Amino acid sequence: MRIRVLGCSGGIGAGSRTSALLIDDDVLIDAGTGIGDLELADIDSIRHVFLTHSHLDHIAGLPMLVDRIFDEKQEEPVTVYARKETLRALKDHIFNGTIWPDFAQLPSADNPMMRYSICSPGDTITIGHRDFNAVDVLHSVPSLGFTVQNSGGVFAVSGDTKTNDTLWPVLNACDDLKVLVIEVSFPDEMDWLADVAGHYTPRTLTEDLLRLRHDPQIWLTGMKPGEESRIMEQVQKAVPDKNIQMLSRGTVLTV
Repeated sequence: MRIRVLGCSGGIGAGSRTSALLIDDDVLIDAGTGIGDLELADIDSIRHVFLTHSHLDHIAGLPMLVDRIFDEKQEEPVTVYARKETLRALKDHIFNGTIWPDFAQLPSADNPMMRYSICSPGDTITIGHRDFNAVDVLHSVPSLGFTVQNSGGVFAVSGDTKTNDTLWPVLNACDDLKVLVIEVSFPDEMDWLADVAGHYTPRTLTEDLLRLRHDPQIWLTGMKPGEESRIMEQVQKAVPDKNIQMLSRGTVLTV
């Protein structure tokens, strides 16, 4: 399994792109602004999109992606997997005929370019040789993390979350956890904002990492632009013995 990091920033700026991970060549986890750097042929191969939640930095590229691959003669629509609350937000506020066309009805309701599939915590969806398992996490809106398993092991992504009691038991149950991508958006000095917004700080993240029984590669994502160095320094100071790195656009992970 090949995981290509298209975007991993908490915002935009020079060289920064928001959350999007391409799994092999056909599946996205989140569809932030990072998908805009893909070649057209790569975009055309995508047929499955797993969304962690409804916030704009995680869905901004989805309308343009579906528009790009729109084809009246298409045989396989794009399927969007997410919590029912996330799908409702897409229907009501994005694909509503005002902000963007309703591709769940185009070119026709019987032959749509996009389909919605409810994915709830605990659900497992198998696509080819990969099992995508949805995990409940704690953010400011209903959200999911995901574990993705194939014969090589398990890759996990937290999505946006703050300290929680749901992610860590699932991770500990993954005996072959190879890679964990986890968010930490604000430095410790902004802990009040992180708590309200539903994000980790270095302190809260490193406290939760002590609950992890495995020793995977740990990659940090979702940092606010301009705060990356301070966040990394605080994380490394708190857990100097952990294998923790900062994710960057263009990184390729293999499981």
